[in-house]
Amino acid sequence: MEVEGRPLGFAVPGWTSRLRPPATPIEGRYCRLERLSAERHAAELFAASAGAPENWIYLPQDPPADFSEYRQWIGAAAQRDDPFFHAIIARDSGLAVGVAALMRIDPANGVIEVGSIHYAPALKRTRAGTEAIYLLMRRVFDELGYRRFEWKCDSLNAPSRRAALRYGFTFEGIFRQAVVYKGRNRDTAWFSIIDKEWPRLRGGFLRWLDPANFDANGRQHKTLAGALAEDG
Repeated sequence: MEVEGRPLGFAVPGWTSRLRPPATPIEGRYCRLERLSAERHAAELFAASAGAPENWIYLPQDPPADFSEYRQWIGAAAQRDDPFFHAIIARDSGLAVGVAALMRIDPANGVIEVGSIHYAPALKRTRAGTEAIYLLMRRVFDELGYRRFEWKCDSLNAPSRRAALRYGFTFEGIFRQAVVYKGRNRDTAWFSIIDKEWPRLRGGFLRWLDPANFDANGRQHKTLAGALAEDG
């Protein structure tokens, strides 16, 4: 498109502001996501995350000194609509083993970010942990019709950057001196998935999450990267 010889972005016909994420649970094969609640989830999350102080290094909060402090943090987080926190419930145990939030919610432009991700050791490197991110993507793109799903992290947070790439996000660059937290600088690494990429990625997630992709000992036959690279 051009106006008076100047280039313009492509047209988005019929675009309207999207709805905000609902509080209804998101059901998966290996986990379910539900709105975070101090009453339902704080004790399980605190117990599951004990002995994993490394989880807090790149979060804005310091590790809680005790359960009372942790429950207070969960209670405050659960009251917010942005970030909108979800508890991740593992189906094999029925216990809350992680937290993730939809945040910087921009219905007018169809943009939303996933962040404040805190996985207990029992959730890391599991099918449920991967499925939790897929379920949030499914809600954002399929249910709500957003155009862009973002992942941001401290540029020094190597595990988070690897995770973003593993989940199919595209690296977009570094925002230098973007944030000051815990008295230190943060250069922020930006990643995204856009709506036209989602159908291919959705198929790859479904192929990887299929029980047939795992042997009797739970070992994967194909990696997520391999599944996402297939055309389907």
